[in-house]
Amino acid sequence: MASSDVARQLDKGARPLSLAGHVGFDSLPDQLVNKSISQGFCFNILCIGETGIGKSTLMDTLFNTNFENFESSHFEPQVKLRAQTYDLQESNVRLRLTVVNTVGFGDQMNKQESYQPVVDYIDKQFETYLQEELKIKRSLHNYHDSRVHACLYFISPSGHSLKSLDLVTMKKLDSKVNIIPVIAKADTISKSELHKFKIKIMSELVSNGVQIYQFPLDDETVAKVNTTMNGHLPFAVVGSTEEVCVGNKMVKARQYPWGVVQVENEHHCDFVKLREMLICVNMEDLREQTHTRHYELYRRCKLEEMGFKDTDPECKPVSLQQTYEVKRQEFLAELQKREDEMRQVFVQRVKEKEAELKEAERQLQGRFEQLKSRHAEEKAALEEKKRLLDNDLTSFGNRKTAAALLQPPGFTVNGKKDKDRKNSGFM
Repeated sequence: MASSDVARQLDKGARPLSLAGHVGFDSLPDQLVNKSISQGFCFNILCIGETGIGKSTLMDTLFNTNFENFESSHFEPQVKLRAQTYDLQESNVRLRLTVVNTVGFGDQMNKQESYQPVVDYIDKQFETYLQEELKIKRSLHNYHDSRVHACLYFISPSGHSLKSLDLVTMKKLDSKVNIIPVIAKADTISKSELHKFKIKIMSELVSNGVQIYQFPLDDETVAKVNTTMNGHLPFAVVGSTEEVCVGNKMVKARQYPWGVVQVENEHHCDFVKLREMLICVNMEDLREQTHTRHYELYRRCKLEEMGFKDTDPECKPVSLQQTYEVKRQEFLAELQKREDEMRQVFVQRVKEKEAELKEAERQLQGRFEQLKSRHAEEKAALEEKKRLLDNDLTSFGNRKTAAALLQPPGFTVNGKKDKDRKNSGFM
């Protein structure tokens, strides 16, 4: 038992005892190994880099296989994250590997549109896992964990300095994922330039407060090699699935007119170092750091946003049930308050509408009275005209009768006219 474990037990008040004979719990590591082998493992890698920088080729080289690769252009309107899951097996160990590739990264004019989809994808995987944890009936033992365990950030081998997009993206992601920076296509610059470039990159990361993944030093068995490997960051890698004959054996390499760059030759590039650190030595630590550090930070912030706390203002522990009851009462009070406000608004609007309708009714009534008065006046005027016309008609009738009485007998206007017509005919 390590000294730190003994100290931890003493802090908790546990009393160390010596055994008089064999009990059998020393087989616990074997039990864990057997259980882990039967369940299998999962590992998720996020590859971030510009189009054509060699992300897919490096993945094929790392796992010694050919993944499904899709060609992409530099004219993508926005960044898309393509996740592909594969079931791999080596000896009797099964690994479910998910490779997430960023398509179109760095091709946009607005750099926020380049890194924001990556941030959203990582948060979405955290949210999915959190929702599974919060379920009443959980199935975490067979749940496919899609959280990103390692982020390989591919840096262009310019030899000068990091791009602003690289710094901004890594700054946004360092609290969400384990970032391992790699210099892609390292065979395009000389060794002296590469050494200076590494120093320049680490200096810029430190000055900008970017926290990249550091290989752990708490395990004595790998502390020495991890210390050495931390000094080699960022790894300068070369990927290739082509085999070239060097001497009397076939090796993975890239052949140029001036010579051959061997992928697995540590004097040519850091590919072997990256593979050893990523897969053989620290894969489980990357998974653990994702769960205990990055996911816990997301979970804590999410629960704090929801109002959950571990202690009250008096620093006394608060149970989840108490917090739930408090939030429930606050929610019901807020709901009642909004309901009252809505009711008051509704009543006020009804009153305003009633006032508007009454005003409209009053105006209509006034208009009706005006029209009624005008109608009465016009009716009276018409009746007066009718009366005058009746008087004129009566007067005309009386005059006509009087005129008829004054005419001599046998004299008619028509007879006179006929006589005059006859006389005119004889003329």
